[in-house]
Amino acid sequence: MKQSTKSHAALRPSFALGVVGLSMTLAQNAMALDFGPFTLTGFAKVEVSRASNQCADCQAIPGEVRHRPWADDLAEGKAFGTSESNVTLFQPFLATKDFDLGRGFKAKGLLSQRWRDGKEDIPGIWYEKNATLMHEDYGSVQVGAFPTRSWSLADYPYGTNVGIADSWASSGAGYGLLQRAVRVGLPLMDVGNGDLHLEATYDAGDSKWQVNKPEFYELYAKYVKGPLVLDAVAQSGKNGQAVAWGHAPFVATTTQQPFVGQNNTPLLVDGNKQSILMLMARYQLNAKTDLYGGVRHNRWSGTKAVVTGFVAPNALWNDMFNVDGVDAVANKAYGASSTDFSLGAVYRFAPKWNVNTGMVYLSKAKTQNPVERGQSNTMLLNTIGVGYEIQPGFSVYGFAGMVNFGKKGFAPLSMPGHAAFTGVDSRVAKSGNWMGLGLVYVF
Repeated sequence: MKQSTKSHAALRPSFALGVVGLSMTLAQNAMALDFGPFTLTGFAKVEVSRASNQCADCQAIPGEVRHRPWADDLAEGKAFGTSESNVTLFQPFLATKDFDLGRGFKAKGLLSQRWRDGKEDIPGIWYEKNATLMHEDYGSVQVGAFPTRSWSLADYPYGTNVGIADSWASSGAGYGLLQRAVRVGLPLMDVGNGDLHLEATYDAGDSKWQVNKPEFYELYAKYVKGPLVLDAVAQSGKNGQAVAWGHAPFVATTTQQPFVGQNNTPLLVDGNKQSILMLMARYQLNAKTDLYGGVRHNRWSGTKAVVTGFVAPNALWNDMFNVDGVDAVANKAYGASSTDFSLGAVYRFAPKWNVNTGMVYLSKAKTQNPVERGQSNTMLLNTIGVGYEIQPGFSVYGFAGMVNFGKKGFAPLSMPGHAAFTGVDSRVAKSGNWMGLGLVYVF
């Protein structure tokens, strides 16, 4: 059996703050750079941490996608233990100022990309590359590349503010980044003495798709009444890549021509469908305390293993999901569902100081697959943090946390990799902990 040369972007450990949300928060106090019709903002971040039970190369085939069964094996004789890591992130936002088109219509544009450790975060994928037409009475239409509501909201404020941005926003069956999308927003409505905002989004996926036309739909509702904020998302992706990575771009099941097998019979890639229902809430208990909570239901159709091509000496495979084997003809894929939870709180005890705590629980999954793919495992992640604003746009923070799996073995189906989020590989260790410091500058 030959392994595929195709894999997802590397899923590095990320312990503390979600930077998209952090930049939005600090940008209110930072100085934007204005030149002509453009405004330039952005952030730069550096973070160092020390964590237990780390094993960067414990998998026999490093970087291979977890649902390909040949990625299950661990390398012999690899040491694991406490180690240090660091990460740098940089993301500028180049926006146009609002153009007044008359009769209440306005237009604007936004361009943004992220670099991690000096390299493009997700090669070939834009974070923002869009234009928006707005009217106070009629709503808005946005076209181009932009984040989904499921990922961006779970990242900020629900993840960022309580130290669980990656583990909450980047898990589950949702998608995170859209490249050929249209978003329609209705004007703000007064409902029950509160404000209601509704949106609908469609994305056409990768233009180079070969089989199984991709289609993405997302409905979003936001309701604000006094100290209570509710955010609800319903998302469905058809014929995108089969993943459990809530940050994933929505592209296509494959962009390769169908591979012809024996008797000139094409081995077509099965279609894939996955969806989420998510409800998140935040409540300002008093002037110093904010409470957060979220629940997300995930569904995957399962995707059969199929050879999509051959580049000697390796076979190229699709992004299979929850299969019982890798025989290109006889293997089966099984549907699965799970429900995940998040909680958190922030307490501001001085004008520039705050402490926070967060929790993510990834549950067991329901599936008929007779082969163990992680459906019987769980993950509980807890964090605690402290932040201090040195001056507007310039902050420092400290963080600590721990992760506990239900058992040693394959990670829960809601995780994109066995060592995702913390660097603790569930096949190697049942638990781990970490602590670290970070510095963020927002301009």
